[in-house]
Amino acid sequence: MACALFGFPESGELAARLAGELGVSSGAVALHRFPDGESLVRVDPPPETVILYRSLDHPNAKLVELLLAASALRQNGARRLILVAPYLCYMRQDKAFEPGQAVSQRVVGALLAAHFDALLTVDPHLHRIRSLEEIMPGTEAVSVTAAPVLSSAIDAGDNPVLVGPDGESRQWVEAIAAPLGLSAIVGTKRRDADREVEISFERADEVAGRGVVLIDDVISSGATLEQAARLLRKAGATRVEALATHCLASAAEIDLLKQAGIDRIRSTDSVAGPTATITLVKLLADEIRKRGWSN
Repeated sequence: MACALFGFPESGELAARLAGELGVSSGAVALHRFPDGESLVRVDPPPETVILYRSLDHPNAKLVELLLAASALRQNGARRLILVAPYLCYMRQDKAFEPGQAVSQRVVGALLAAHFDALLTVDPHLHRIRSLEEIMPGTEAVSVTAAPVLSSAIDAGDNPVLVGPDGESRQWVEAIAAPLGLSAIVGTKRRDADREVEISFERADEVAGRGVVLIDDVISSGATLEQAARLLRKAGATRVEALATHCLASAAEIDLLKQAGIDRIRSTDSVAGPTATITLVKLLADEIRKRGWSN
């Protein structure tokens, strides 16, 4: 079954690199946005299998265009559609935290499941479900971790302490620290609002006189890492870096992180931006080949 990988305008370069790594042809989803905000989507005639690449940060317009592209590809001959979304949106709201709230994780999961035969994402923000297939019934939904890629970006020779700012980051910190033989500590966090958090480290004294690498899955506003960095500097850390799978923070928020004492911030290219210096292309290609999706 012939296969091609289609990308959207904002991710054309990464989509082309992934297609090259897989050895499949590449195509483009053409977009036109009307003055009223609506989008027109056009695709070239596709083969029977299409891998559609789009990371879903700033998701609202992207989701509509993604579904339009899926429809256009089906109408023009695609029989199997696979979505590669390195960053998968709306995964945090996995329950109604207050009366009247929509559980967006279930809504978006079901929406994507209705249009795609398979999905591949990286380090989705899951806490109360064991796998994506629980919210994407009938779809081969796969998540892989960027831990091996992030691990390779750390200079273990400097013997840094790896630090998770809160309990949610524990799985990434421990997965990265273990193969490198590095020590790791994890803080506790209480969040009062989007940018109001309280963080503490019981073993903060371990960072005195040493470099620190803060590890997290997502840098959103940066408020958590900002407070963590200040505490670690106060505890005597000689250098503080931040490493994350996804960085959603704005330029202004990244500046605040640097002002808080973070010397370097790096993330994968799941989301475009100045911190996106670590590529996921090989990780994604290896998983696609393993699943036989590009055959």
